[in-house]
Amino acid sequence: MRSLISVLEGENPLNIQGADRKPVGHPIDDVILYPPLPRPMSLRDFYAFENHVAAANAIRGRKVPEEWYSFPVFYYSNPNSVFGHKEAVPYPSYTQQLDYELEVACIIGKPGVNIAPEQAEEYIFGYMIFNDWTARDVQKQEMKVGLGPAKGKDFASSLGPWVVTPEELADKFTGRPGVYDLSMVARVNGHQKSSGNWKDIHYSFGEMIARASDETFLLPGDVLGSGTVGTGCLLELTRGEGPWLQPGDVVELEIECL
Repeated sequence: MRSLISVLEGENPLNIQGADRKPVGHPIDDVILYPPLPRPMSLRDFYAFENHVAAANAIRGRKVPEEWYSFPVFYYSNPNSVFGHKEAVPYPSYTQQLDYELEVACIIGKPGVNIAPEQAEEYIFGYMIFNDWTARDVQKQEMKVGLGPAKGKDFASSLGPWVVTPEELADKFTGRPGVYDLSMVARVNGHQKSSGNWKDIHYSFGEMIARASDETFLLPGDVLGSGTVGTGCLLELTRGEGPWLQPGDVVELEIECL
């Protein structure tokens, strides 16, 4: 099977010999939709929605750090623990506080370094839904050390199922590089929990790509996540008190047009 990364790196995605054959279709419920990138080249996750940052800090009795307004920050997640649409995600044995995070992510489509924000969309192959699963009790302990999340974020990320190109979203473009007027919703067991909009993001994907590419090459297949939209996790909705996700719960993330 031809991988998305091989296509991004310049291989011809079309099977010319089979071009005159009739297309074959299957009911979508009969197929398995794997993540668009089962193993991204890298997986950076930013912290770009001010509403979420403010709420998360308020729960801890803090204000938003002044440094947050100076530049977009990110951490590296695990590109080897990626799950797809309807794929069961393991409930880690070391947590009692499993949470979802409603995010959007972009896939880098061509190599670049020192990319200006206004040029960033030239480097974006497409956008997709991103669930940054989190073990809150583990994260809480790790963050006290000051290095950032580790095992609290290490076990799972869900991507997809679709990749949508910037051209397909043109009528929703806000004028900021990599920002679109698209609603974002999360449900647990069929009940809506979270509701936000991509346009409310503080740092655009243009600014995130500029930060990530500062003196560092971004490569085709790199993934950059937005961070959680405001109200986009149980941590916010319950002010850190729970209830949290339980084994067998069904989490649905939906972003308009994605």
